[in-house]
Amino acid sequence: MFLYNRTLQLLKNINPNKLLHCIHYFDCPIRQKSHASIMSMKKALIILTEGAEEMELVITADVLRRAQIDTTIAGLNTTNPVKCSRNVMIVPDKNLSTINVDEFDAFILPGGMQAANTFANDETIGTILKQFEQAKKVIAIICASPIALKHHGVGLNRHITSHPSVAEQLNDKFKYSDDRVVNDDGLITSRGPGSAFEFALEIVKQLAGETKAQEIQPPMMLKK
Repeated sequence: MFLYNRTLQLLKNINPNKLLHCIHYFDCPIRQKSHASIMSMKKALIILTEGAEEMELVITADVLRRAQIDTTIAGLNTTNPVKCSRNVMIVPDKNLSTINVDEFDAFILPGGMQAANTFANDETIGTILKQFEQAKKVIAIICASPIALKHHGVGLNRHITSHPSVAEQLNDKFKYSDDRVVNDDGLITSRGPGSAFEFALEIVKQLAGETKAQEIQPPMMLKK
């Protein structure tokens, strides 16, 4: 009874105008739009392992985050610092084993010969590549790591490129190109560290559109 009476007293003391303001606050189209934008934010997953090419990994993560793409760097089997191809140590955000990959819109593999061989021989990487191919989600791979596509039987007979050092391994299973970046309907490949910005921007275009890709370029002072 006390609680009932107290509730009635509180309701009587509420200013109707303030109550209406609160209702309008949560019903505001702008806030609804903002909430929808958060809900629709694209998510990208980049895999980090020993010997990964650090420029390709960091540049890609940086550019995607500039485009407000929610980007996670996942250690293949660890959350400890990982030594990359030029001895730069990078700390992953999470361990891949703890991640629900279904939540992501893009799956990204940096290059580096050691990392490429690891990706090519890792069953978990193969499973994820096949999942993303089946779901028609973005797969983006740079430098030597397209050899993982061949090994796992993903993207066969589609247009790709890679670092020249592994081109001969790929010619028989793919429509190979010497272009710096190739985008075959969401299968994005690129040549190496020097094309990392172009690679990352192509992913942005695929996930967030051409306008967003153009918008983030001026502060980076990229050569036109």
